[in-house]
Amino acid sequence: MSHGPKYNVAFKRRINGKTDYHMRQSMILSKVPRLVSRCSLKHVVAQLVESFPEGDKTSVSVHSKELTKEFGWNAPCGNIPAAYLTGFLLGRRALSLGIKNAILDIGLQKPSAGSRIFAVLKGAMDAGLEIPCDSKILPDDTRTDGGHIISYAKQLLDSDSVLYERRFSQYLSKGLRPEECGELLEKIKNKIDVSIRGEKND
Repeated sequence: MSHGPKYNVAFKRRINGKTDYHMRQSMILSKVPRLVSRCSLKHVVAQLVESFPEGDKTSVSVHSKELTKEFGWNAPCGNIPAAYLTGFLLGRRALSLGIKNAILDIGLQKPSAGSRIFAVLKGAMDAGLEIPCDSKILPDDTRTDGGHIISYAKQLLDSDSVLYERRFSQYLSKGLRPEECGELLEKIKNKIDVSIRGEKND
């Protein structure tokens, strides 16, 4: 390890590869809320984070589990449609609080066009948030509305019904046929809009 009177020890999170402080500084100086999205195999989390001298403050936070508990989403919570809805719910809640702009903060995650992180981004933008980005990184509508799931499910149902039931057991066990994913997504979006309007009137 380097040493000497002019050597500065890096922050622990920099050493552990958890924070890019150069990028973080530029985001903080913009004084625009950061859209932070993190995905696991089963869930998606999206937050709007603002920075202050005393530390970061989370203005809005959405977990994909809320889609199931509050809005009736009975499909898996870790796929692209669920990520899109998580971003859409975040965007609607942000607008109801007067937040209109944000910038995307993916941390040290490697960007992959069309991934769940960018599905969250697309959902937030469709909800009305203004977030600068290259449209090429966003997933197509046929993926955010579950079109790829529907297409594969129909193909599998026609060719191998046993494999169909095995691959889509998570859907079927909850009383949802994967072919209905697109219709369910539109219902959830409508429920989100109704819920946000209700919160405003309270």
